[in-house]
Amino acid sequence: MQGSKLAIANVFTLSGAAGLIYQICWQRLLFGNFGVDMESITIVVSAFMLGLGLGGWFGGRLADRFPDTTLNLFALFELGIALFGMISPMLIGAAGDLFSSAPLWQVGLINFILVLPATFVMGATLPLLTTHFARHDKAVGESIGLLYFFNTMGAALGALACGFVLFRYVTLNQAIGIAVAINVLVAVLVKLVQWRQERVLQP
Repeated sequence: MQGSKLAIANVFTLSGAAGLIYQICWQRLLFGNFGVDMESITIVVSAFMLGLGLGGWFGGRLADRFPDTTLNLFALFELGIALFGMISPMLIGAAGDLFSSAPLWQVGLINFILVLPATFVMGATLPLLTTHFARHDKAVGESIGLLYFFNTMGAALGALACGFVLFRYVTLNQAIGIAVAINVLVAVLVKLVQWRQERVLQP
């Protein structure tokens, strides 16, 4: 189990990197479509905080109800994040076309609603993984700490990648595309780890 736990934790690093890439790219998309920089930052950060909190609560309840499918749900949620990431430039662009002349509070509300679903799903991923570890490992506190560490490290790497690599060499939409590819890769890798783990546990 230790090997698969470390493998999943490393995969969660990639998930954290993708999340920060989205956060920075969405803030820039909002600024490009609405021209309100500080408000864009506030909208995205607020949506991330609320979405992560609500998603964490929902993910915990979902994991309690379906404890045998936590890795499957995690992979499915990662694909859901990827799907939203793919259409996010179009959604934010359409919102900009429709509401660019609307009052600021309406602009903020619309964009908050746009970003919230993806952050909600992101927040659900951690309790799914912690429930999986809790079923196979007695050191639950250690497992949660490990997941937080790797996910936070991934977020830091994602922020660094945006500032020093992605925005220098690729467009904003291409950066989002890279985050989408990372989410898909995470889903695939988790399923591979699960498949390997099930083979080891077979009598």
